[in-house]
Amino acid sequence: MKKMIIIGGGAAGMMTAAIASRHYDVTIIEKNEKLGKKLFITGKGRCNLTNDSDRDTFLENVISNRKFLYSAINSFDQSSVIAFFEENGLRTKTERGNRVFPVSDHSSDVIKCLEKVLRENKVKVLLNKKVTELIVASDGDERFIKGVICEGMPMYSDVVVLATGGLSYPSTGSTGDGFKMCRDSDIAVTKLYPALVPVKVKEKFVSTLMGLSLKNVSLKCILKKNGKDIKKDKILYEGFGEMLFTHFGVSGPLVLSASSYLGKYPNEAIELYVDLKSALSEEELISRIARDFDKFKTREYKNSLSELLPKSMIPVIIELSGISPEKKTANISSSEIKNLAFLLKHFKMNFDGLMGFDMAVITGGGVSVKEIDPKTMEAKKIKGLRFAGEIIDCDALTGGFNLQIAWSTAYMAAQ
Repeated sequence: MKKMIIIGGGAAGMMTAAIASRHYDVTIIEKNEKLGKKLFITGKGRCNLTNDSDRDTFLENVISNRKFLYSAINSFDQSSVIAFFEENGLRTKTERGNRVFPVSDHSSDVIKCLEKVLRENKVKVLLNKKVTELIVASDGDERFIKGVICEGMPMYSDVVVLATGGLSYPSTGSTGDGFKMCRDSDIAVTKLYPALVPVKVKEKFVSTLMGLSLKNVSLKCILKKNGKDIKKDKILYEGFGEMLFTHFGVSGPLVLSASSYLGKYPNEAIELYVDLKSALSEEELISRIARDFDKFKTREYKNSLSELLPKSMIPVIIELSGISPEKKTANISSSEIKNLAFLLKHFKMNFDGLMGFDMAVITGGGVSVKEIDPKTMEAKKIKGLRFAGEIIDCDALTGGFNLQIAWSTAYMAAQ
């Protein structure tokens, strides 16, 4: 039986081993003291396994290189993933947004399920062992894998799978080891950046809003025209949902999704616009404000917004509106009301970069898909070297789609 070494015992590594052990003698080498360390914290410890949607919905939620994943998702789709776990004793449930979780709400049960399959299929697991380089041989113009150097010693294998993850949550062991091995072997790695990560903004007022959560708001991110490279403003992201103000900027599901698009333009001028009253048109909001001001016509402006805005946001809006806080609402003009409505529908902040990999759910960028055969996950330059999971330059929005990428690419690498 041919041998396979899998470097990395995370989601992609364990799934690769589970499938490959049907026809390979498999060894997982994991530098941590246990398997699935990052998987354990996924979905706030609940583990959003996948998204129980169709193929097209999955592909729509992939941000980078979705065409590369056609073969993988067609071979091992969401229903296949659910069936795999159910057949191996893990009961699942589907929640809002088609998110699939273990019934127990414990990510540890997902790890236990995979470990059970590994034991049953006699997969060897080496913990607290670090691989530092690949052993690559050549025969004329063709290069092929021979094994790895682990703790200074050679280990030989017919196939090696790099499932070392990216750079996100480095405390779980994702420190870029696989990227270094690829670069050392002349395999291209695209620019790496944090994805699904909180966003920093330039405005100082956000610190006064820290902790404020907004629901049912719309967010639009616009790349501004800036010199010869950008001919006109471009909408990078539009979404609807929940967001949260932090001491450095904004976070929450809506912002995390946007960040994966913003990360591709780290040094460009990008404006974030929040529609604080997305349920109302601008005309309806003008009427609403006018009614409130008429209702509170004896009050000063600073005391008339309590039914319209959260308490902590009122001072910020008052300052940005340019209307004197002491002005009686009865004396506020229709043009001032119109400008206030516009402000609430287009609450603007300026992008000031992303938070780091230590706060990122996943890594943007990775091993270039141009280097990989999408039907086998094998390196085009090195026969027998394959890839699975986050190390590949493919990423998606939240909702179980990134783990689906891990499972599907693992399945292909295991064949």
